[in-house]
Amino acid sequence: MATLPKPDPEQGELVGVFSTNQDSEAQVIQGLLETADIASVVVPEIGPQDVLPIGTVIVKVAPESAERARQMIAESQQVSDEEMLDQAEANAGPTETPE
Repeated sequence: MATLPKPDPEQGELVGVFSTNQDSEAQVIQGLLETADIASVVVPEIGPQDVLPIGTVIVKVAPESAERARQMIAESQQVSDEEMLDQAEANAGPTETPE
């Protein structure tokens, strides 16, 4: 598992590359980045919490990984649901049929 480097003051703080209202979606994006050895963290965006304690979560990476991370995220979102299903079925391997 990739470890997130400590922010280097000379390189700047961690950079947000994806935001969503769904924690599960952020976790999927984080997993996608991890497969490419891009370390990331998911952090909540702090906002007004007096009505409902919900809000946006942001996936952040080191500045030097931001461009590559954004490109991977954009490419993953261009894949249609049908293509994802086809790929999942192809990766599932052969299935046994009962006799």
